[in-house]
Amino acid sequence: MNIGFIGTGSMGRAMIPLLIDAGHRVSAWSRSQETLATLDGVHVLASPAAAFQQDVVISMLADDHAVRTVLLASGILDSADKGCIHIVMSTLSPTLMKELQDIHLANGIPLVAAPVFGVPAVATKGELNIMVAGPPTAIATVQPLFDVLGKQTWRMGDDPVHASIAKIAGNMMITQAIQSLGEASALAGRHGLSPATFIDLMTQTLFASPSYQRYGQNIVNGAFEPGFTLSLGLKDINLAIDAARRVNLELPAANTVRANMTAAVARGLGHKDWSIFATETIAR
Repeated sequence: MNIGFIGTGSMGRAMIPLLIDAGHRVSAWSRSQETLATLDGVHVLASPAAAFQQDVVISMLADDHAVRTVLLASGILDSADKGCIHIVMSTLSPTLMKELQDIHLANGIPLVAAPVFGVPAVATKGELNIMVAGPPTAIATVQPLFDVLGKQTWRMGDDPVHASIAKIAGNMMITQAIQSLGEASALAGRHGLSPATFIDLMTQTLFASPSYQRYGQNIVNGAFEPGFTLSLGLKDINLAIDAARRVNLELPAANTVRANMTAAVARGLGHKDWSIFATETIAR
């Protein structure tokens, strides 16, 4: 397929080589065009509008603001090729995803939401878990791309908003796992039990899952190179709390997590892995 790729941050740079190796032609645009110089075999696009003249567009922009600036403010969807399928792989608010869906419908362009679980190191191996929602025929067309990028595609239905909600709710659960790891290791340590010994026990028995294992080791080793940055994690927990507010739902645990994440960002740690906010608990 001819693929237009918009946004070449750490996730985009991990995904693009896989698509090229699988035989697809990838043309890319980034707000930081110098990042494209490190990607062999990529055709550089002069503008994001040019991406929408390809068979498929994959956008991996950082947040709602970036999507509004790059895709909506310029009105490029109005001139997009009607045969193009747009895959949004960013974590966006349900509100913006609904707005995008309306604009795509008005312009006759299929929209597929496909946010992912997995850090760049996982993306490099093609082992992402991809949550997909949108028109079934469009999903079937681009499924070969998901097969390259992920180890499993999880269907969330026809409404792109549902893929966004799944990703936001899932990331909220990860933040609460990090919070529990910080609190539990602090409790163990205050009573003289090695936090490393305790975390090893828990992540090999009751909580033997990749998130607990990865972030548990970050916490006990004090190693917080991203991964997934704290600033982006705070963005996602804010998305979860806002989405809950819009349906009159309280999320007390999420509010506690947000307070600790906000405090860690205020200490200048936003560029570190998001698991570093657990140190707000340990430090008390």
